[in-house]
Amino acid sequence: MYDLLIKNGTIVDGTGAKPYQGNLAVEGEVIRLVEGEPEAKRVIDASGQYVTPGFIDTHSHSSIMLNVEPELLPKVFQGITTEVLAQDGMGPAPVNEETLAPWKKAMAGLEGQWDVDWNWTTVEDYLKHVDTLPLGPNVLYLAPHGNLRMVVMGLDNRKPTAEEQEAMDAELQKAIDAGAFGMSTGMIYPPCVYADIDEFISLGKVLKKTDTIFVTHQRSEADAILESMDEILTIGRESGCRVHFSHFKCCGKKNWDKVPKVLEKIDDAHAEGMIVSFDQYPYVAGSTMMSVILPPWVHDGGTEKLIERLYDDELRAKMKEDIWNGIPGWDNFVDFAGLEGIFITFVKYPESEKYVGMNLVELGEATGKEPLDAIFDLIRDEENIVGLVDFYGTEEHVKLFMSRPEQNVCTDGIIGTKPHPRLYGTFPRVLGKYTRDEGLFPIETAIYKMTGKAAEVLGLKDRGYLKDGLAADVLVIDPETVIDVGDYTEPKQFARGIRFSIVNGKIIIDEGESTPQKAGKVLRYTGR
Repeated sequence: MYDLLIKNGTIVDGTGAKPYQGNLAVEGEVIRLVEGEPEAKRVIDASGQYVTPGFIDTHSHSSIMLNVEPELLPKVFQGITTEVLAQDGMGPAPVNEETLAPWKKAMAGLEGQWDVDWNWTTVEDYLKHVDTLPLGPNVLYLAPHGNLRMVVMGLDNRKPTAEEQEAMDAELQKAIDAGAFGMSTGMIYPPCVYADIDEFISLGKVLKKTDTIFVTHQRSEADAILESMDEILTIGRESGCRVHFSHFKCCGKKNWDKVPKVLEKIDDAHAEGMIVSFDQYPYVAGSTMMSVILPPWVHDGGTEKLIERLYDDELRAKMKEDIWNGIPGWDNFVDFAGLEGIFITFVKYPESEKYVGMNLVELGEATGKEPLDAIFDLIRDEENIVGLVDFYGTEEHVKLFMSRPEQNVCTDGIIGTKPHPRLYGTFPRVLGKYTRDEGLFPIETAIYKMTGKAAEVLGLKDRGYLKDGLAADVLVIDPETVIDVGDYTEPKQFARGIRFSIVNGKIIIDEGESTPQKAGKVLRYTGR
């Protein structure tokens, strides 16, 4: 007798193949494709519903939050059964005693501040710790480049010595041996921003040797995007590693005419035989830490030095000059989004929560200050724990990138008082708005981009498809009601339409209601 039978559903198996009517059973933690209606302890009638693999979120920021809220309900309610931790080169491990305090502050700027005892130093220790938590979805890990660099050479802005490079490469190998699926980097965030192409090529050779992936928030998504892509593709070409661009986009009206050349570079890389992919969230606005609006030199030495510089009037004047005039190769958020297009999403202290939801012009008006002074003061006073949403793009380009064969879906969900709505709604938005309502692509393509494609990119062998013997991460979705609900004004609203979510054979969404339990586990890389 099976534990669960899902009958009469429209099976969309994650391969991109046409849907078909059929039945599916769950036996323990695995899928069984069955004929007829065998006996089961529970039967779900999925008539008129899609039965799909669980969704894989390839870009998340939950590595600290899951210690406090391991059920990860904003993700679970949108059908995510696996998510990838430690993106943009910033993660909870590896760390060391010398840099732990400043690194906690740096992480808080991206992942929020949580009262967590960091009782780990290595990737292996962190993953063992996470495996003890009552996880809702599964999680997997990327070795964060910022951490690798930090434990070897601190937060300094300099080139590594030959010995330090060798040590960094060894740290990456150690993380992959512990189960990491590759390496992430955030080339606009310290200390990743200090690395040159030679450093990345050396690390890329470790990734090539292990057949893991190089995941990058590239150095520019705006004015210098073409040069930035050349850098990433050179890293892939010279090292031989797989290349994956995070949250792919082209920012700022003056850069939108570069989109054809952006896509041409990807086509040319494929023609060379390179393996290149990217993920994307389906919105025209992005989200990150507010301090990205500051010129790169302000970040030298970490958060403490950044805060010190914000007390210096002469240095503040220089910051403004660089923001208004630009620095070659730097993604200037104020330039491409405008003061009116950058909104505050979270702060550290309760007395500043009144500013959450304001754009920088409104912040200036509320504080009686020039907008840049107002936001400089807020970053300083909140100890760099301030988040933003920035409006950068067009629906036309969102759809264009989403339609590309290299694309898979991600949330890039960042926790906050008023987070980006992608944290709650990304996957149902693709299914409801773009697939059902606008007909951008058929359901089998949409599901492939959320499941099988993501598994292929990562080298995840045991899930992503509805195949006999694979892990029982399964969704039952109502095609008529599935949709995102949150918006930029009220983002904290669970998505609709995920009728059932099953993780490793355990039902964590049952008839649209959460049933928190330990269902997820840490997934470790064992080769492709």
